[in-house]
Amino acid sequence: MSDTKIIYIDMDGVIVDFQGQIDYHFESNPDYKSIYQHNPDEIPGIFRNPKPIEGAIESIFKLADSGWYELFIATSATWGNVESAMHKREWIEEHFQDLFKKKMIITHRKDLLIGDYLIDDREANGAKDFKGELIPFGWAYEKETWNTYPTWDDVLKKLL
Repeated sequence: MSDTKIIYIDMDGVIVDFQGQIDYHFESNPDYKSIYQHNPDEIPGIFRNPKPIEGAIESIFKLADSGWYELFIATSATWGNVESAMHKREWIEEHFQDLFKKKMIITHRKDLLIGDYLIDDREANGAKDFKGELIPFGWAYEKETWNTYPTWDDVLKKLL
């Protein structure tokens, strides 16, 4: 039996600077703010080219290279933005090549995932009821405070 632990990693706010992408779209398209203020995840192309969160890419490769973990992406795709799942997959492939090939789970029910850790910035979509350990990452925008693990260095200190 393997001692490899399973880690699920959320995308938006964890490896992708989603807030930065929202700000960019609102600044580039002034009409978008009034149209998408309450549902920015429905902005056309919002998931196409966001910047990575500082340290995310390198940290995920360090976790993968450790040999201690099997890594998966666990993300939600916006129901009202049919391109979101495709754009998220393309982003993952561009930044991680084959690391997450066939290891990307799109779900609004993270409580159904089976594993050891979930790295997420929110407790929504079942994250608070994940059966393993939730690693609260980054800025908790709903609570307007920093989570327990504000940076990827903090996550690495816990997991490596």
